[in-house]
Amino acid sequence: MSTERTVLTDDEVRSWFESSVPVEEFKGQRVLVIVPDYTRTAPLPLLFGALFERLRPVVAQLDVMIALGTHPPMSEEHICRLLGIDPDERSRLFFQTEFINHEWDVPSSLMTIGTLTEDQTSEITGGLLSREVPVKINRRIEDYDTLLVLGPVFPHEVVGFSGGNKYFFPGISGPELLNFFHWLGALITNVGIIGVKDTAVRRVVDRAATLIPNQKRAITFVVTSDGTARLHGLFYGTPEEAWNDAADLSGQTHIKRMPKPFKTVLSCAPPMYDELWTAGKCMYKLEPVVADGGELIIYAPHMTEISVTHGKVIHEIGYHCRDYFTKQWDRFKDYPWGVLAHSTHVRGGGTFEDGVENCRVQVTLASQVPREVCETINLGYRDPDTINPEDFANREDEDILLVRKAGEQLYRLEE
Repeated sequence: MSTERTVLTDDEVRSWFESSVPVEEFKGQRVLVIVPDYTRTAPLPLLFGALFERLRPVVAQLDVMIALGTHPPMSEEHICRLLGIDPDERSRLFFQTEFINHEWDVPSSLMTIGTLTEDQTSEITGGLLSREVPVKINRRIEDYDTLLVLGPVFPHEVVGFSGGNKYFFPGISGPELLNFFHWLGALITNVGIIGVKDTAVRRVVDRAATLIPNQKRAITFVVTSDGTARLHGLFYGTPEEAWNDAADLSGQTHIKRMPKPFKTVLSCAPPMYDELWTAGKCMYKLEPVVADGGELIIYAPHMTEISVTHGKVIHEIGYHCRDYFTKQWDRFKDYPWGVLAHSTHVRGGGTFEDGVENCRVQVTLASQVPREVCETINLGYRDPDTINPEDFANREDEDILLVRKAGEQLYRLEE
């Protein structure tokens, strides 16, 4: 597939499936398609429809698992909307297809497929972390011959670029490996890892994926940066191969270079980010272009939650820079490392010396989360009703940047 940044038509996408997805690899197979949830921009109705039409006639079974990671489960109605299936189609065309939510926090839904040893993790991470980590994955993979990832690739705060084997870990994995490599990403820092292809975290994910006994294939894709879910490219192969090509194209598509940093950034969260656990991406993707001492405002007037799943822990630890945790490690080491990592990514860079935390950027939340909650968890507060995004528009000469749909396009300073 060419990496020219053309926009594919729906007919071109369907033709790609016909020419690029080899049915002989799937004949007679029990296939589990692993897809993202609603927190990713993706034309899943088009893609899943084309894939189903291509494979269903030749496979023995074709089911779908939602790679939730630690996100909340989706109802069947919501999954059908995600995939573009109406109630009539569900009963008439997709009656043999099972929709499965991953359950990361239900031990009986997981199985251990191996272990990353202390020596292996030390080698992979360059000595940053040395720990034996069990590799657990959704046990339903035992019911299938082939696991087929169908997911987008974007710059990502933990792994460098999302997609590929990340749909297994943490997409359908247990918490141990998830916590391990999320904290590894936090140690490297968001700015140090986001938009970088070759990272220690990606190497951990790829190493864990070698323990999966099933045949693994992936269809990766790169959406346009304008939020319309149109496609620049599609790639098929092993998860490593398909991810590699898509990450190259994502690096051209989803990274915007700015000539200078900004004192104020209004980072607008789209409705698909309905809690700060995901809306934190509005900080991750823009932290590199906020000036020292500047303010980034996560503008999310629709948002009412910090995190349905992890809110209790976040309220206990708050949002802090990395060094706040590493220099008080005995106090925090027993909290879930994935939540600690989320905290540091949202709060950004900073120092912790002599009991005093100095964060490089002020992070302010303008949402339905009350002021007292924001103050408790170490974030600033703005009443969203006092903000008109148009007041921030076209003011880059004043060191003010408006990003109307934040979270997927990475902003960096020019080299």
